[in-house]
Amino acid sequence: MNFHRILLAAALAAGTLGAVAETIVDVTGVGAEKLTVQVELPDGQFAKTLKRNLELSGLFTVQRSGVIKVAGTATEVTANSSAKQLKLPLTGADAKAQRQEARKFADAMAKSFRNTPGFASDPIVFINRKGGDNSEICSGYADGSDIRQLTGDAKGAVGPRWKDAKNVFYIGYLTGAPQLYQLNVENGRRTQPLKLKGIGSPAVVSPDGSRIAIVLSIQGNNELYVIEGTKLVRLTNTKNASEGCPSWSPDGRSIVYVSDEGRRNQLYIVDVETRKSRRLTTKGTNEEPDWGPDGRIAYVTKRGGSFLAVIDPAEGESSVRLVTDAAKWEHPSWARDRRHLVASSDKALFLVDTEEGGDKPRRLFTAAGNWIDPTWQR
Repeated sequence: MNFHRILLAAALAAGTLGAVAETIVDVTGVGAEKLTVQVELPDGQFAKTLKRNLELSGLFTVQRSGVIKVAGTATEVTANSSAKQLKLPLTGADAKAQRQEARKFADAMAKSFRNTPGFASDPIVFINRKGGDNSEICSGYADGSDIRQLTGDAKGAVGPRWKDAKNVFYIGYLTGAPQLYQLNVENGRRTQPLKLKGIGSPAVVSPDGSRIAIVLSIQGNNELYVIEGTKLVRLTNTKNASEGCPSWSPDGRSIVYVSDEGRRNQLYIVDVETRKSRRLTTKGTNEEPDWGPDGRIAYVTKRGGSFLAVIDPAEGESSVRLVTDAAKWEHPSWARDRRHLVASSDKALFLVDTEEGGDKPRRLFTAAGNWIDPTWQR
């Protein structure tokens, strides 16, 4: 199993396995139980960005009249309902600052009126694969604006994953062989924190920031390791198989990963302390898991097509739900609201609502490029 090839591919080929057992969720709906919002603000970047993010949240719908009324002046914006009032001072001096304040206000409305964490202010890092070995790391927001290119090396780059609020780890090919780099998304400063051989997956930081999960081929095939300081701990030992795509559980005690130990890629979970693994999936071919903040795992499953699916690891395959129609889905990453994913499909990035009866997938932006491998900060 060549994980470098998988990570660099623009889209996964559709599977040729048997018919889907689960019922496909209807993704053509308009969402359920949304609060109506009436926005009475002058046209401009703040109003435009606020409306966009309220609609993306799955919690609100913007209409000419609503149970929540948003109004404001040049220095303050308010949101009022019969039971609550929310205020935010406005200081944005330029269009970019106004968009940031609008995202902050959208998140505050999600928390205040729906008791749900918002994701509007959370940046997303991703790859623009420009062809050949030229892949650049970029960042942006779910509303599709303020897209920035963070690297300009004209070299291979894969697997950007957030280390903390300001830095991402990624695998770069600046010298030919893959190496782990740390990139500060604010000032562009790049360092090489660890020199590793045989890297086979992105580096994923544990929830408490103390450990790194990564796949290395130190002794031949790809095996899963955890790095703690200078200590390297091997978690798997599958001589005739390869591992990849690790993701930490919210409590940091376990890691979900992919292995082809059974000849087809499936999801496995390993207890970091005991190093004991168990197989989580058996149906189809399954890849690219992301363990979300509510304990569910999102992943790509190929079974007569390529879908995004979610599973509760405590319940196993009986809990699997397909949350998209078949397409060339890749790289799902959870938002902090425990409901939405960002994922790539056919050179574009999409917001995917996993709630039954929720909104259909929405494309984040239409700029030309080959946009892949997104990861949400949360």
